[in-house]
Amino acid sequence: MKFQLAINLERITDSVSMQAVRDHTLEMVKMADQGGFEIIWSAEHHAMEMTIAPNPFQLLTWWAEHTENARLGTAVAVAPYWDPIRLAGEAAMTDLLCDGRLEFGIGSGAYQREFDRMHPGLKQTDAWRYMHELLPAVKELWKGDYTHNGEFWSFPKSTSVPKPVQKEVPIWVAARAPITFDYAVKHGYNIQSWPLTRPISEVELYLSRLDEAMANNLGKKRPKVAIMRHAALYESEDQAHVPIAAARRQLSQFENLFKNLDDVVNGFAKQIPLEDLENRAEYDPEMLRENLMFGTPDQVIEKLKTYESLGVDSFIYYASLGLGHAEQKRSMELFCSEVIPAFA
Repeated sequence: MKFQLAINLERITDSVSMQAVRDHTLEMVKMADQGGFEIIWSAEHHAMEMTIAPNPFQLLTWWAEHTENARLGTAVAVAPYWDPIRLAGEAAMTDLLCDGRLEFGIGSGAYQREFDRMHPGLKQTDAWRYMHELLPAVKELWKGDYTHNGEFWSFPKSTSVPKPVQKEVPIWVAARAPITFDYAVKHGYNIQSWPLTRPISEVELYLSRLDEAMANNLGKKRPKVAIMRHAALYESEDQAHVPIAAARRQLSQFENLFKNLDDVVNGFAKQIPLEDLENRAEYDPEMLRENLMFGTPDQVIEKLKTYESLGVDSFIYYASLGLGHAEQKRSMELFCSEVIPAFA
């Protein structure tokens, strides 16, 4: 099993300065680069302090100057927010500036709140259609001159300037629905999936959708599958309450954004009392401890061995979950020194 890092510039309140968030994020990236992580991912989100990433390529270019081993990727560029020519050019420029280390992740987007601002009138459930049109156009622009007349974009003959350094840029798609698994297998794209806080059965469901897609596309190569979970390691069980409390606090804000309640002030989402949620069971402390990648190094190794046995190729360590900076760094130290060597 390989290991990847997803990390956000993140603030739960304005009591932490953006400079401190910036410096902490870079320190975590450097630790991952030196600690054996294969890929480091940047998200794309807008107008929310919980994930501060208005342009993932800008972050990757910054990180490239401070890393030498890990590859750098977008998880994910949100298709409906981009023009094909601009996306192709920015991705290719990033590949050039990071010496051919780009991993290109693309998806449909997660929050209706963002669509209401970035693409008014578009429903999140319809956004996959934009990805299906955008991605082939980007690939053609990387090759050379290309004219496009589609449902959502049209432009005369154009090309990506610059071109990617890599002959073939690895492509990943964010997938949960069967249609996206089928799309990935059909076109040879790798897959990222996030089971949120749901149990291991959700991972098994995603892998069954991959099996179904493989059966429907005979002869196609099996894509790489990466599963993302929030992760927090600690030295002893008496420390477990710290990441669990942080997760419950941050997830209460996530619910606000996910349900588009629009109770957001200056980018900070109001916490929704978990006892008021219909899906409150998804935030039960014992459930979080069991389902997320929380635990001592030995406990986390045991959980990851289960993922590996199911056929998961890479685990994405999701570092940002409202946890304090010191706790995040200690968790990363434990993961790099004790967990990654167990899978060498």
